[in-house]
Amino acid sequence: MTATTPRPPFPPFDEAGARQKVQAAEDAWNTRDPERVALAYTEDSVWRNRDVFLTGRAEIVAFLRDKWAREQDYALRKELWSYAGDRIAVRFQYESRDTSGQWWRSHGNELWEFDASGLMRRREAGIHDVRIEPAQRRIFGARPEGERGLPIPFQ
Repeated sequence: MTATTPRPPFPPFDEAGARQKVQAAEDAWNTRDPERVALAYTEDSVWRNRDVFLTGRAEIVAFLRDKWAREQDYALRKELWSYAGDRIAVRFQYESRDTSGQWWRSHGNELWEFDASGLMRRREAGIHDVRIEPAQRRIFGARPEGERGLPIPFQ
């Protein structure tokens, strides 16, 4: 896959296409491979992630490398919230541990906007972190096939 390979499904999204995009994003992020993840975004994609603003794939790759160096054993779940035209909204949770061994559950929402070739040109993410004990973990690695499409717990 190259930097300009179209990424179906394409907008305008129907429910099935929106769900496919959400699952593809979850699958890619769970690889923790910054270069692979970045290929889903336009060359000039604009991001807001918490209080960080990024533009372009090179900045996205650098950001994700730093993120996954800090957020070890990262495992993510995404859920479709809404869709219309070329936009999708998701809610998500992920768990990771920091370099001291403290586990965290991070809750958030993302707003996505796509170009005609199915690449994401804009991503805005608001994220909140909650300290958890290892016994409170509920996300372990990539989502098993039998759990795809199931809602993620609210708390």
